[in-house]
Amino acid sequence: MYIKESVNVGGKELSIETGKMAKQADGSVVVRYGDTMVLVTAVANKSARAGVDFMPLTVEYTEKTAAAGKIPGGYFKREGRPTEREILTCRLIDRPSRPLFPKLWRNETQVIGTVLSFDKENPSDVLAMTGASAALHVSDIPWAGPFAAVRVARAGAAEGHKFIVNPTFAESEASDLDLVVAANRDAIVMVEGGAAQLSEDVMIDALLFAHQACQPILDLIEKIRAATGKEKRAYVAPVKDATIAARVKETALDKLKSAMSIKGKHERSDTLAAVQAETVKALSAEFAQPAVAPATAPVLRDGEIGSAFGDLHKKAVREMVCNEGVRIDGRKTTDIRAISCEVGLIPRQHGSALFTRGETQALVSTTLGTAQDVQRIDSLLGDVTKRFMLHYNFPPFSTGEAKMMRSASRREIGHGHLAERALSRVLPAFEDFPYTVRIVSETLESNGSSSMAAVCGGCLSLMDAGVPIVEPVAGIAMGLIKEGDKVAVLSDILGDEDHLGDMDFKVTGTKHGITALQMDIKIQGLSREILQKALYQAKEGRMHILGKMAEALTAPREELSKHAPRIFTLSIKPDRIRDVIGPGGKMIRAIIEQTGVAIDVEDDGTISIASSDDASAKKAIDIIKGLTTEPEVGQFYNGVVRRIVDFGAFVEILPGTDGLIHISELDAKRVNKVTDVLKEGDEVLVKVISIDRQGKIRLSRKEALGATPEHIHNSR
Repeated sequence: MYIKESVNVGGKELSIETGKMAKQADGSVVVRYGDTMVLVTAVANKSARAGVDFMPLTVEYTEKTAAAGKIPGGYFKREGRPTEREILTCRLIDRPSRPLFPKLWRNETQVIGTVLSFDKENPSDVLAMTGASAALHVSDIPWAGPFAAVRVARAGAAEGHKFIVNPTFAESEASDLDLVVAANRDAIVMVEGGAAQLSEDVMIDALLFAHQACQPILDLIEKIRAATGKEKRAYVAPVKDATIAARVKETALDKLKSAMSIKGKHERSDTLAAVQAETVKALSAEFAQPAVAPATAPVLRDGEIGSAFGDLHKKAVREMVCNEGVRIDGRKTTDIRAISCEVGLIPRQHGSALFTRGETQALVSTTLGTAQDVQRIDSLLGDVTKRFMLHYNFPPFSTGEAKMMRSASRREIGHGHLAERALSRVLPAFEDFPYTVRIVSETLESNGSSSMAAVCGGCLSLMDAGVPIVEPVAGIAMGLIKEGDKVAVLSDILGDEDHLGDMDFKVTGTKHGITALQMDIKIQGLSREILQKALYQAKEGRMHILGKMAEALTAPREELSKHAPRIFTLSIKPDRIRDVIGPGGKMIRAIIEQTGVAIDVEDDGTISIASSDDASAKKAIDIIKGLTTEPEVGQFYNGVVRRIVDFGAFVEILPGTDGLIHISELDAKRVNKVTDVLKEGDEVLVKVISIDRQGKIRLSRKEALGATPEHIHNSR
């Protein structure tokens, strides 16, 4: 059955249709906003995947350039591995979708979003998120949705700083806020975004605005479900044996609490594992079940005992935090682990920092490059460039493990993007600092938010490199546990605390406001008061970390590293670019060969010259100025006599630019023959006395007699 429904969102129609495309999928919808369209499908196998103890959900999202009426660049003319944008959109879809499946769902499940049409005005990522929700909701797959997704921007002061739902690319570019929010009827379930140092209250207002904006989209999804939705598959979650849970509690609770109080990550983990193994061993005989023929020995229910131990561990941690205000490692809810910061560790890197917080450590470097080092991306928007990159790495030794190292994982790309977003808002404008900037964060130890260590270390490495950032930025990972009326907000969470709470969120910012925000929220009805408490406690933690960072470096260094390229810029008239380039690039290649510099020429006439040698850069600048400087009436020039004629001499005052000294302008006294004063090849100081409409230049040697060096416009 085909059906299409629509609703007005942000002044434009958002439509969802189903029943026409991909009908063999368990759920399939097409979401359209403007001329941007995304097909999203959901499929789950009929039986559980054997031998897995996790939910096997995969999310894919593809942007074929055909959707924008383009042919891919490169030799193969076919899309290859997923781009970073595609991977980041997969994560946006996965994060709000995954928690809504049954807890013990083990059927292989796949959600695929495919961009069918892209109008270069309306982003496709939030449409894919909404489409995933709709496809799962209309399918027969057990799922506790739906949710809806919107993007929120903020207009400028002239428009009263009003919030904009689902802004265009142009509106987002001009905005000081960029939030992607997923929400259901009762609560926000996921947030990802950044801001230009906005206050906590502004961010809360934006989140609540987004929640309201999602409601009509949720109505639309429910309408589609009511008309075409399939009956959900019967799914009965395994019933846990209350007797096992009770016996595990009797046997292990005291030892578990003792193990939880150990501060060291590995010692605590090893002790907990030992307590669990001891508990399983103690209860295995009691809870053995008869074997299925033809086996003769009883089948042990170790898995159920282990699961009960995990449930007891989670409950004990939550109760300890909410009732006693004490955390796993003995800290209070607002305490932040010990922090140490060092800068300038790596001699050949342009900037470096080692940031350590508890058992989390990141070694971060900053490298400065020229315009030739920008990242060029073949995207649906066309060929775009990126002058700031932050790459986050998470090698297995950081958690004491030995694993295969392959290309960057989706997690690494997502963490790097968050840290990149956090720092991008404080970078200087390209006009003020014409460098390409790359940060690399190597996680050396991990026990709680290495992405925030990448932010803090990245900021310090930028300052160590001499990048004139607007303000220092710090980041902190937070958690929230809600038990009944009791709410505990945890600052600087450990890895073990990451999955035990009801809200995991990361906040980065300066002393003035927030630059990036990421939230995954698991509880319903999160009030404004709880959001305020969480964000303001995060602010206190951020200010503490900024203070610790300032002990290592208070401001960007005044000088760049001696190993960094120096970039000098000058501006010429756009119609003189051809003089610098030369026919077939002959002139610019000659300048590069003579001086050894790197040269980048923009269409607006801005020229960047990069070199680690100031003398070489100055030489290149002088050559370019000589090629492009236009003579001015009243200015003095050192010229070279190129040709003698009866009535005067032609003098080259700038490369390729000649003027005529009439015989009457050669000297204060009468001159009978030009050769009495000048001959070809002589250097002569002249003054430009006129330039006619045809560009002919008249010069005077007579008026230049007695001119001092400060009067001279050029020098040979």
